[in-house]
Amino acid sequence: MAISHAAKDILKYKNRPILDARHMLVLSLGTGESKKEQRYSAAKSSEWGMTTWIYEGGRTPIIDIFSDASSDIVDFHVSTLFQSINCMGNYLRIQEDSLSGDAASVDIATNENLQKLAEIGRNLLKEPVSRIDVDTGRFQNVEGEGTSTDALITTMLATPNKEGKPMFAAKDINNFYFAHLPKIFPQNR
Repeated sequence: MAISHAAKDILKYKNRPILDARHMLVLSLGTGESKKEQRYSAAKSSEWGMTTWIYEGGRTPIIDIFSDASSDIVDFHVSTLFQSINCMGNYLRIQEDSLSGDAASVDIATNENLQKLAEIGRNLLKEPVSRIDVDTGRFQNVEGEGTSTDALITTMLATPNKEGKPMFAAKDINNFYFAHLPKIFPQNR
């Protein structure tokens, strides 16, 4: 969305520079998905009528499928764009794709479920940076880039050098982050 808005601005105002993804830092925060929860099968859904596609077993298959496909396609497209110009570090997607049970539902806002989701988010930040393999469409951990926290800090604090690339690596900022964590994210508000 953000890239589209930047491109639209460039088209609207002729004096703006040409859109160059090498000068962009994109942080994409996912809402979580239940991909590993095999809810539908091709064999079973091939027998469905129109009503079952709309509502089946307390779920809405057609909406679930379109929602999952939409976020996957956008992520794959943006990741491919940045990888094609050798600027993989300029795009960070943080997404949990193995939610199950209540955590996988967008409409269960109980205190217990919100606490569970917060814990999932904290654990996700400790996971290694991963990126879509454009050949397989699957996420692969990226060696040498640290955790999602490391990458997030780098993205937030990225200062470009003369070549337009980030001046700091995530592993260099890690010690700064943990030393200043209580000031950055105070627990008592």
